[in-house]
Amino acid sequence: MTLFEAAKAARENAYAPYSNFKVGAAVRTDAGEVFTGCNVENVAYPEGTCAEAGALAAMAVAGGRKVVEVLVIADSSDPIPPCGGCRQKLAEFASGDVPVTLADLHGPRTKTTVAALLPGAFTTHHLEDRDV
Repeated sequence: MTLFEAAKAARENAYAPYSNFKVGAAVRTDAGEVFTGCNVENVAYPEGTCAEAGALAAMAVAGGRKVVEVLVIADSSDPIPPCGGCRQKLAEFASGDVPVTLADLHGPRTKTTVAALLPGAFTTHHLEDRDV
């Protein structure tokens, strides 16, 4: 199964009764494993969970720690990028050069990288050399 197919299948399981905007995400690890997530809304809007966060959580539960590829899919004529919080979450597990593909239901549309999505990311480097 391709990353696109995995994300598209995850999107079908999204719980989006309030926005009716389903999102799916898939990440591939350095071990070649693929983990998926979908958005999960909540009546206490905006306390839901993003698809990217779900995929990363599934990866972490399985012991994965390094993302080498990302794909996000939604039914939108202009493919959606990860939100700001998810960009930071991706930067936690992916180097800046990791490819991120943004897709619509027909296939990949835009390619970018984690660094392009989050220039100046907060990293462990910022925790070094502190006066504690």
